[in-house]
Amino acid sequence: MIRTLEELVENLKSGSPKRVVVANGEDENTIEAAHRAAVEKIALMTLVGDKNKIETLCKEKNLDPSMFDIIDEKEEIKAGKIARDMVRNKKGDCLMKGLIGTEKYMRLILDKEEGLIPKGNILSHLTVIDSPFYQKTHNKLLFVSDVAVIPQPTLQEKIKMLEYLISAAKSFGIEKPKAAILTANEKVSDKMPATMDAAIIAKMADRGQIKGAIVDGPLAFDVAVSKESCEIKGLKSPVGGDADILIFPNIEAANIFYKTTTYLGGSKLAAVVIGATAPCVLTSRSDDEDSKFYSIALGCRVARGDM
Repeated sequence: MIRTLEELVENLKSGSPKRVVVANGEDENTIEAAHRAAVEKIALMTLVGDKNKIETLCKEKNLDPSMFDIIDEKEEIKAGKIARDMVRNKKGDCLMKGLIGTEKYMRLILDKEEGLIPKGNILSHLTVIDSPFYQKTHNKLLFVSDVAVIPQPTLQEKIKMLEYLISAAKSFGIEKPKAAILTANEKVSDKMPATMDAAIIAKMADRGQIKGAIVDGPLAFDVAVSKESCEIKGLKSPVGGDADILIFPNIEAANIFYKTTTYLGGSKLAAVVIGATAPCVLTSRSDDEDSKFYSIALGCRVARGDM
């Protein structure tokens, strides 16, 4: 069982490195993360962007530019298309967002003619969180969705998000992951549609329509991760206090959690878009080197077919 993001990195070193192609890869944190991935031999890195900027940043940060394959393209969208097309044409195993806007990056992936999404597939954003609090209390990672792609997920989209996360958790060695479908409280109410969705998903899992996990909902965040909260509230749940998977009701709740656990909670994280023909690393331009490095590692793990 992989319990930390560092263990994920170590696990990757035992296999052949995958090729990660960075769209407009000319920002400081991305270049540092890409260099670290190349040095630690978990990935082969191709940077598509302004070669002069890349080499100047390497010089400033005392990094070796020969660790990268650099494709010189100064224009943002053209750089994105080159990177996307390399992955589409199997010249790369994983796409990564560099200094390109999220909307532009996603449009490249979603393009009906030249994109990376198979017809009928649902894209979702998988985040793996290495939280100091959760490590201390549970000694394991959290698998979270969706903080960046699906704004207001429907019932069917939540089911797909859950299936992606179950597969991811299992690939990390969690035999029977526990999934919490999160809402503001544990009561089902037609005034709170998210609670209705959560109850439906939990019942579907009970009846074997969703396989491979123990699922409960609706659950508030506190009872999903804290056994003490369950005891105080008198809640009996097969998931309560021990969740591996968190499905959020909408992007606002998930994104705020994502940033709060990082900035105030000191969590490390890895993030990738799944559902495309290849994993697509999607981090914020403001995310630090560690987050981008671990996201490269997660993208490589998905590309290896381990989930």
